[in-house]
Amino acid sequence: MHISEGVLSVPVLVATGTAGAVLTVYGFYRMKADMMARTALMSSLFFVGSFIHIPVGPASVHLVLNGLVGAVLGFCAFPAILIALVLQAILFQFGGFTTLGTNVLVMALPALAGYFLFVLGSKSSGRMRWLLYYLTGAVPVLLSAALLSAVLAFSGSRLYDTAKAIFLMNIPVVVTEGLVSMYLFNFLNKVYPDFLSKNHEN
Repeated sequence: MHISEGVLSVPVLVATGTAGAVLTVYGFYRMKADMMARTALMSSLFFVGSFIHIPVGPASVHLVLNGLVGAVLGFCAFPAILIALVLQAILFQFGGFTTLGTNVLVMALPALAGYFLFVLGSKSSGRMRWLLYYLTGAVPVLLSAALLSAVLAFSGSRLYDTAKAIFLMNIPVVVTEGLVSMYLFNFLNKVYPDFLSKNHEN
């Protein structure tokens, strides 16, 4: 889901980049001292997720894990994802620096949906908890794919087909991340519940 440099129109790039920058600054503002280690850990998880690829026909897509990051960090997901994207741009040329704000917005804004779904799941039990934990991982990826496709589509009709293809290619990731999220959160609830309960909103 990395948007490369030179793809977006200037108005779209400026608007989404500014929004991403503002929300990231707010995320840094919300980050307390006891959240720094947790933020670094989730940033590392997000970074590593890009190396886990899922074959889709002749191509492949990789895990995003923004739902997991959002569930644990809330608004601190913005700086966590920013750091990972900067490292990916420097080390592997994923995305670029002019599109950094846009890429942060595309991946971190939907992560907030993961946070709210996770909160609902933590207050539920039985099958409803399993369902909400599944949605915690699946919905943010779906929203990111939709947001990315919209950003591309608004940049010109030449990108319509690309936008559609990117959205469809990420459907397997939506399903996979929902399953990963569901089992991971249930596992952590049993072995390390404090990790999930101590976030910046408490």
